[in-house]
Amino acid sequence: MMGVEDGLNTLITMGVLLLAVGAFAGVLAGLLGVGGGIILVPAFFYVFHALGYPDFQLMQVCLATSLATIIVTSIRSVMAHNKKGAVDWEILRSWALGIVLGAVVGFFIASSLRSATLQMIFGVLAIIVGLYMTFGKAHWRVGDAMPKGVARIVLSPVIGFLSVLMGIGGGSFGVPTMSLYNVPIHRAVATAAGFGVIIAVPSVIGFLTVDLQSPPPFTIGAVNLPAFILVIAMTLITAPWGAALAHRMDPKPLKRVFGVFLMLVAINMLRKAVGW
Repeated sequence: MMGVEDGLNTLITMGVLLLAVGAFAGVLAGLLGVGGGIILVPAFFYVFHALGYPDFQLMQVCLATSLATIIVTSIRSVMAHNKKGAVDWEILRSWALGIVLGAVVGFFIASSLRSATLQMIFGVLAIIVGLYMTFGKAHWRVGDAMPKGVARIVLSPVIGFLSVLMGIGGGSFGVPTMSLYNVPIHRAVATAAGFGVIIAVPSVIGFLTVDLQSPPPFTIGAVNLPAFILVIAMTLITAPWGAALAHRMDPKPLKRVFGVFLMLVAINMLRKAVGW
């Protein structure tokens, strides 16, 4: 009987923590325009780790569950942006195949690595993203238009590949890439939401087929259903709150603060990965 009670208490605790994670991710996503995955992956890891689930394949659960939430939030975001005519469908169509191929390769790599290795990869890439958020300038450019030919063949899979290894959508790599190539920021954000869909769908299909040892309860493949459902519910509620706050205040200083916070989180994940 105690075992049943302990299991129920663990599920209740997990549910409360995941609701808080979803609320926090939703507000920040709406306020700063950052993808929820950059917040969800480390948050999922700390929640599941604190509840005592083994670390060996825990990052796969975090990446897969984050990507599953991105399918829902990105579709919703694309539909909203498309109503305003902000999505650049030409960029989305021409970059889609490369991004999908990169995402598929990313799934195969991520599903085969140890959790500690994925933590290190996330930590290094999150530091890079955090540095860009903290010190990047809106006027930085490397070209006047989105690249074609060999450059697109190289860059598009890289975006999909790195995004899956971090469990994130198209925002963290897609928006800076488009911005550096002179795409207006509102179009870059809108189009990157489409990147998120084509990154998340094939990778989540793959993650649903993996066989993990001792995952958190109610996990199908590597996707944890309670985390997926609760986080989606909370982000749909709180993201509009963050967006409303963004219209009342200047989010740029907050984005720099979040960039620093993200780097600290990344450094802590690197510390855990090496066993310090």
